[in-house]
Amino acid sequence: MSRLTDFLGSTALFSGMSGLELKAVAELLKRRECPRDTVIFREGERGRELYIVLSGKVGSFVTQSDGTRRRIYEFGPGRFFGEMAIVEGEPRSATCWAEEDTTLLVLEGIDFYRLVFDYPMIGLKLLSSIARVMVSWLNESSRFLNDLVRWGETARRRAVEDALTGLFNRRFLEETLANRFTAGLGSGRRLALVMLDLDHFRDINGAFGPAAGDAAIKAAGAAFRQALRDGDVAARLSGDEFAFLLPNTGMDEALAVAERLRRRAEEVRLELRAAAGGPASKVRITASLGVAVAPDHAGSPDALIATSDRALYAAKESGRNRVAGPRGPSRS
Repeated sequence: MSRLTDFLGSTALFSGMSGLELKAVAELLKRRECPRDTVIFREGERGRELYIVLSGKVGSFVTQSDGTRRRIYEFGPGRFFGEMAIVEGEPRSATCWAEEDTTLLVLEGIDFYRLVFDYPMIGLKLLSSIARVMVSWLNESSRFLNDLVRWGETARRRAVEDALTGLFNRRFLEETLANRFTAGLGSGRRLALVMLDLDHFRDINGAFGPAAGDAAIKAAGAAFRQALRDGDVAARLSGDEFAFLLPNTGMDEALAVAERLRRRAEEVRLELRAAAGGPASKVRITASLGVAVAPDHAGSPDALIATSDRALYAAKESGRNRVAGPRGPSRS
């Protein structure tokens, strides 16, 4: 008994109690052996026991909204868990299992309340210790949740953004396009799509290297942002390919936006070097663009992409650095 009371006195839950108080507590604790991988309780279950780890290690995890499990705590010797079920009668907030052969000390609910009512000073000290330790754990949880939020925001951005330009990526554009069609384009509403390629982009890569090509794409992406209206969606598809989704936009207005994009590309000036320390060359870029509008030219997302892509090809075939619609080049 003396070894057990010494152990209890060294824990955060029972520190500050006298020898007699620790002895009274020890008499109510039951020992439970949990071989490795034993599930102690599951998330959502009802329970009326508080557990103290005497030896071994207990892990806990929660199930996230996508069905995956995330490990949140590790309880080693001297730490306790399950207090909310015994104090508040709440369902278990996580699943706990023995990560290695573990010995637990179990305080059942009925014995917990015996301590509170039969030994008021022990009950008061015990509840104070639970509250103090829980505040510490809440601070840990707060840091964990803050990290999780930051991780989630980073993951969300990675899922929809192009890392080089900060524009949206192909996945986001295609999903947005599909959603627009699902919502319907009736009642005179239009949806325009502009496809854009940088002209002779391979020449930049060949003469100055991939890093120079990345610089050109990044500069072009920043320039394109300035040509768009509120609500327009700009995306980098891959390489030097860009696309722009223009909601509630007819053909004439879409051609005007595309022309602004073309002029913005012309305004980009780069100083590039073929080799480190070599002379700088002034390089300008131009772009070819194809425009199509739904439902005028297409009745589905795939058809709209294909139609605007054909218009882009027509712009290239007619000399590049120009805008073309489904009927061919319109501006240069």
